[in-house]
Amino acid sequence: MTLEWDAGRLDSDLDEAGFDTLAVRAGQRRSPEGEHGEALFLTSSYVFRTAADAAARFAGEVPGNVYSRYTNPTVRTFEERIAALEGAEQAVATASGMSAILSIVMSLCSGGDHVLVSRSVFGSTISLFEKYLKRFGVEVDYVPLADLDAWQAAFKPTTKLLFVESPSNPLAELVDIAALAEIAHAHGALLAVDNCFCTPALQQPLKLGADIVMHSATKYIDGQGRGMGGVVAGRSEQMKEVVGFLRTAGPTLSPFNAWLFIKGLETLRIRMRAQSDSALQLALWLEQQPQVERVYYAGLPSHPQHELAKRQQSAFGAVVSFEVKGGRDAAWKVIDATRVVSITTNLGDTKTTIAHPATTSHGRLTPQERGNAGIRDSLIRLAVGLEELQDLKADLARGLAAL
Repeated sequence: MTLEWDAGRLDSDLDEAGFDTLAVRAGQRRSPEGEHGEALFLTSSYVFRTAADAAARFAGEVPGNVYSRYTNPTVRTFEERIAALEGAEQAVATASGMSAILSIVMSLCSGGDHVLVSRSVFGSTISLFEKYLKRFGVEVDYVPLADLDAWQAAFKPTTKLLFVESPSNPLAELVDIAALAEIAHAHGALLAVDNCFCTPALQQPLKLGADIVMHSATKYIDGQGRGMGGVVAGRSEQMKEVVGFLRTAGPTLSPFNAWLFIKGLETLRIRMRAQSDSALQLALWLEQQPQVERVYYAGLPSHPQHELAKRQQSAFGAVVSFEVKGGRDAAWKVIDATRVVSITTNLGDTKTTIAHPATTSHGRLTPQERGNAGIRDSLIRLAVGLEELQDLKADLARGLAAL
């Protein structure tokens, strides 16, 4: 794009635009070609008019692209669209959801800082803190997600960051985000929320008081299981530190995957509503099955945090977990007897997936760590897609009939 180029009417005026309008238009800046769809910039570097122009851009004295490790127009469109949907000042895209968590901690914490993490987080998140971040002097303690008194009691003078998933993976446990944010801020700490299960279509943690929100964009933001990526969003004060980490360390989102996620955002709310509706119906049905011991889904009146979910989410998400009678052998029999759903650990796809968390997503944890997280051998996680509801019920019935 030349300095003389003015998109004018070719770009949309999005002042006071609603969520669905932002989901399909935010962040797009059309080139002199006048393209209607978002352009895909597959370039590693950029040319400059003069040596002085290059020097000014590298020094940050003038805006513009420098190198695609940390500035790319397609990635920028994705970042600005996520920021608009989450109500953030700035968003920063990363190569994966795990690199998003790494970027938060590495850019905002130092050796000697204390981080509080909920016990109910993804297995790899625990591994990241335990096996790697602790090596560099970051002190970590784990707190029961919903227990606000436990959070209050766990603070130290060096506590810098709180990290939670709400809803959690895979048990759909929640924390009162607004209340936890107040606790964090009273101690001078930041609250980061993994919003992967809800996405901004169903929950906006920043508006509830959180400081940082992150996603594995690989999941619902993409929506079709095509690409890997992550994103961190919040105030510019913190995000500039995350940008600095990406500029140096390089866990960068590829332009192609950013483009996939841009297209995924266009249908985000439609998909999340439809998948949430089906998940609720399946959860209600599973509760009635004699082979099922317990169903974990915040949309159920039987869920202990059902009322909280109704307050801070606009729907209950598409992940339903349930325990069957008979332990691991029974869980495996159910999974193996299905014929429509996909046996895979990814979630957020239009295709329904089924997995055994204790031996897959949380399999690298010790038995004690799994126990602390509530991951039992009898647990099955179902990530509901967009198939016909009756077909999903019939397939799960086939699985349960194997017991």
